[in-house]
Amino acid sequence: MPAELWNTGPMAWLLAAALVLALFALAALAGLVTALRRRRPLRILSRLTAFLVLALLALAASLLAVSLHGYDRLTDEVPVATIGFTQTGVQAFSAELALADGRHLVLPVLGDEWQLDARVLKWAPWAVLAGLDPLYQLDRFSGRWRDIDNELGAPRSVHDLTGGRALDLWRLAWRHPHWLPFVDTDYGSSAYLPMRDGARFQVSLSPLGGLVARAVVPATAAPGD
Repeated sequence: MPAELWNTGPMAWLLAAALVLALFALAALAGLVTALRRRRPLRILSRLTAFLVLALLALAASLLAVSLHGYDRLTDEVPVATIGFTQTGVQAFSAELALADGRHLVLPVLGDEWQLDARVLKWAPWAVLAGLDPLYQLDRFSGRWRDIDNELGAPRSVHDLTGGRALDLWRLAWRHPHWLPFVDTDYGSSAYLPMRDGARFQVSLSPLGGLVARAVVPATAAPGD
């Protein structure tokens, strides 16, 4: 997780809001204790209601901050991955991925082409005016078959790049859009190109949220191509 997302991004806003709400909740709790000691029913009810509402809001803000874990800010065309290939068999490759978050992965891939998918979150206009940039997260890396019949029946190779977290803002925005009015759009983007022995690609995400793949090292042509 890049430090800049914590320092200036939506995570910082959400965590700050959670902290402020938690402090108000503690103040309401202290008032509740005082009202209980003095046996004032109306104050007990009002302090209890305030405490519950503030505590739930603080919890919601904290959970939203946690749901953004793994996302990065999208302020310009951003390099997100470098991918190199070594052929290990007939339509079988070993892919070495160097990701922008510092991870280095070696993954087996089957097929004729590789595909990288990303998730993108864009905010409502008022949130953009508050300084929130779009966010992205790499979703999965997979192999594709150029022939449709192979795509339907041949073995698949798909690798999760998100970590498989149960709580994720992209999923929440897709399933419950009315819960998150500050999320304007949530969508996926992908890039795919042929795999060849020795080929190397750099993948970037444009400010508009589209993945762009460029060859860095030319591929070795396969026999018969």
